[in-house]
Amino acid sequence: MPLAALALVVLLALLAAFQITLALGAPLGRFAWGGQHEVLPRPLRLGSAASVVVYAVIAVIALDRAGLIDVLAGSVARIAMWFVVGYAALSIAPNALSRSRSERAVMVPVSIALTALGLLVAIG
Repeated sequence: MPLAALALVVLLALLAAFQITLALGAPLGRFAWGGQHEVLPRPLRLGSAASVVVYAVIAVIALDRAGLIDVLAGSVARIAMWFVVGYAALSIAPNALSRSRSERAVMVPVSIALTALGLLVAIG
């Protein structure tokens, strides 16, 4: 389980770096938010910045659940990890239904990987 948690954190870090570049105005919008804007408008840039916080919280939950850190009380990490799995699983469909071929090609496999790694951590 620690290896799955570390792999999940690495993937989240890569996603965070991607979202930061989007928030800073990089012309990579075809890979996110429906792919309709090459450079994201301000509200979506703020959404990208906020997603970095979500990724950080998920990383803490996964690391705690794997026993690599100890910051959450009792069974909080175990329960929260199942929410993470559900959150990741729910991201597959919108990414698969995106009008952007680029977003579908990249984010569907990423969403599946997040779900699989999260599941391994949750059941570990």
